[in-house]
Order: sequence, then C-alpha cells, then structure tokens
Amino acid sequence: MTQADDAVLTELATTPDPSTGDFILSQTMLRVKDPARAVRFYTDVLGMTLVKRFDFPEMSFSLYFLGYLRAADGPVPADPNARAAYVFNRPAMLELTHNWGTESDAAFAGYHSGNADPRGFGHIGITVPDVDAACARFEEMGVEFVKRPNDGSMKGLAFIKDPDGYWIEILAAQTSADLTAPRAGK
Repeated sequence: MTQADDAVLTELATTPDPSTGDFILSQTMLRVKDPARAVRFYTDVLGMTLVKRFDFPEMSFSLYFLGYLRAADGPVPADPNARAAYVFNRPAMLELTHNWGTESDAAFAGYHSGNADPRGFGHIGITVPDVDAACARFEEMGVEFVKRPNDGSMKGLAFIKDPDGYWIEILAAQTSADLTAPRAGK
C-alpha cells in the first residue's frame, strides 16, 4: 500500500468536497424474483414499511421502496409526487426491483446473492436493540439463518437470508462496537 493509499484509508482524515455536503446514501437495490414474497419478508419479519411503489409497464419492471419510518420523521406525504420526492430524499431506503415474469418462470433460478463464487455483494445490515431476542423471533417465524448469534468466532451477531437468498446481518450497535474494539485503533 502506498503512502497516498494509507492516507485515504485513515478514518476522518479527509474533508469532503463542500459541493457534496447535501449528498446522502439514499438506497440499496436488490433484484427480487417474487415481489409479494420479498415485500412480505421485509415488512413482516424486519418491520419495514413499503413507502412507495413505482410500476414501469413499458419496461416490464416495478420498484418497491421500503424503510424504517419513525414518528420523528413526520408524516409521509399523501400526494404521489411529494411521496416520491420524500422517498428519494430519505437515507438508507431499500429498493427492491422486480423484473416482471420472474415470479412465474420455472426456469429462472434466481439472482446471484454475491456470497457464492464469484463473490461480490455481501449483505445489508439491520441494527436491532437485542440480537438474541430478534433472532428468537426470526426462529419462530421460520427465517433461514446463515449464522446464529453464538456461532463462529464473531459472537453476538447473526446473518439471516431473505426469500431471494440475500444475506442480512443482524447486529446491535454496542455489541458490534465491543466486537471491533481491538481493531478500532487502526
């Protein structure tokens, strides 16, 4: 690694360009085979709200924007255009993209989750107050686990799979901070 690389990889060492001051990470997109099944998982299992749906019939796909809504966020606009602007101005929305026909195509095996070779995308993360309690609930709901909280060397966090096989890390903020503390000074 070069000295320039090391400088870039030093925490809080760079000052963002002022022109990016109002940028936000607004969404992460996952392609899904069956939108009803996927939306049901993210709303019923993970407690998100479907905030906006966009259909593009001329291109045969739909977008579903989900997120965590809190009272402090204020009301979600009723007007469709205002709601669309609301969605695109929120941080950390989950965008599920459905290409029409995949849900009924027996030959369609699904999308690559990124966790099999060749590896690429890894997972999304959901912070919960109590990992063990969340995982007990997931267990009762029949959610598929990749890793339970006490498995492996990284205790206190879990990985579950959504209906399309994407991994979701389940973590608690302080537990994760404690887990990474020995490496925090680097």
